[in-house]
Amino acid sequence: MRNILAGNGFVYNPGEHVLGTTTPFYAFLLSAIGVFSGGAAAPFPQIALLVNTAADGLTCILLLHLGRKLGSAIGGLGAALVWAIAPFSVTFAIGGLETSVYVLLLTALVAAYLEVRYITAALLAALAILTRPDALILVGPLAFDRFLEVTRLGDRLGLQARPGSRPGRDKLIAEIMVFSIPLFLWISFATGYFGSPLPHSISAKSVAYLLPPDAAFIRLLQHYSVPFMGSQLLGTWWIGVGMLLFPFLFVVGAIQALKNQAHSWPYLAYPWLYFVTFALANPLIFRWYLTPPLPAYILTILIGADRLLYVLLKRKGASSPPVDDEASRGVRTTAYQIGAAIIVVVVPLLLISQEWVIHPDHGLQQPAPNMAWYQLELLYRRAANSLSPEFKGMSELPVLAAGDVGVLGYYTQARILDTVGLNSPQSTRYYPLDASYYAINYAIPPELILDQQPDYIVILEVYGRKGLLPDPRFQAAYVLREKIPTDIYGSDGMLVFERRRD
Repeated sequence: MRNILAGNGFVYNPGEHVLGTTTPFYAFLLSAIGVFSGGAAAPFPQIALLVNTAADGLTCILLLHLGRKLGSAIGGLGAALVWAIAPFSVTFAIGGLETSVYVLLLTALVAAYLEVRYITAALLAALAILTRPDALILVGPLAFDRFLEVTRLGDRLGLQARPGSRPGRDKLIAEIMVFSIPLFLWISFATGYFGSPLPHSISAKSVAYLLPPDAAFIRLLQHYSVPFMGSQLLGTWWIGVGMLLFPFLFVVGAIQALKNQAHSWPYLAYPWLYFVTFALANPLIFRWYLTPPLPAYILTILIGADRLLYVLLKRKGASSPPVDDEASRGVRTTAYQIGAAIIVVVVPLLLISQEWVIHPDHGLQQPAPNMAWYQLELLYRRAANSLSPEFKGMSELPVLAAGDVGVLGYYTQARILDTVGLNSPQSTRYYPLDASYYAINYAIPPELILDQQPDYIVILEVYGRKGLLPDPRFQAAYVLREKIPTDIYGSDGMLVFERRRD
């Protein structure tokens, strides 16, 4: 964003036209706000926090609305309150990622679609794809459902057409244009400016990390087993319970939702399509990858819990003597309302609140989720503060190599050699790397550093333990400038190297 507003273009390093981001819409959104709040010197971390907070608030309102739409107002209320404090929403709002805006766009897209506001839905679908391309996992099924309506095939499948769902040719063309134009403009610009509309970060991540073939599947399975993070309070045995309980409640909730809105099936299928897509692709599952399917998953589970409670209380009343006076009906209604409030609202909030701490042990000075851990970013900030004064006196900005580039790039403003390759295409030539170089799931190729000869290197020790650091050529070319104590990822410190000048 800073380079855009400084006139350097849509680049990470000035002069290098590399599409490293998968979220152009979020970048343009923050840049647009930055125009009115300081230009290139705008406080982007604070802007991102405000934008993300507003986005999460709107998502909560939409979840409440969707709960009513899908047949459970109390389920919508529970989902909205849970999402307001869920670590998977709060953490990445604090961290400045696009996740909050992305989840809002997906949720708003479904709400608009179910309200038969197709022009609005088409625009939201395009913006969601421009925020993260995996939005296609939801947009694709919604487009298919729309196709069924328009072609009348839906009637044969039991998807009865809704009022206003079968537009004339002009309105249908308008829907297609509203969806297509933003994507066409971006694809045209990205192809001309970067050479391709496909983010380089996607291909880079696919070769840089060393993972078992079932790593993503296992991580997702664990995640879907604890949507309310109950294992924090109840122990790891709860993961096994959740593996059965929550999919069962989801099915109950999905049946109820479909009875109220047959065209909600793409939203109900989305969490499972997301699971399958990422399990098969098997990328390194960063925590923010786990967030998008959660609102639909949590909402449907709570709708299911509400429905199951209602059915159980109804059956219990049916087995009692057949008294049907107003007082007995009132007792049954009151019992259901109290039970629903406890099971659908209070219990999920109690479980998920266990992830919060009043006084975090680093960084934040106010209550926050345990997941809102950014000690690594603080260490990179410390390294950046150590290097920045020296950089300011240089006539030409040095090249700084790192495997985690966000904080270092923002605070040093050096030219960054991204050793993973997200923003530096030259790095991907050195992957895949022999497995013997990996101490964890990522390692820096020694030849990358020796060939590119960056002026400075900032890495966790574990990234170079088996390859770069023991290499005598590296030891001859670089001197350790600083070692910042840390054991993150099992690392023996964060290391700051400087290339020898003699």
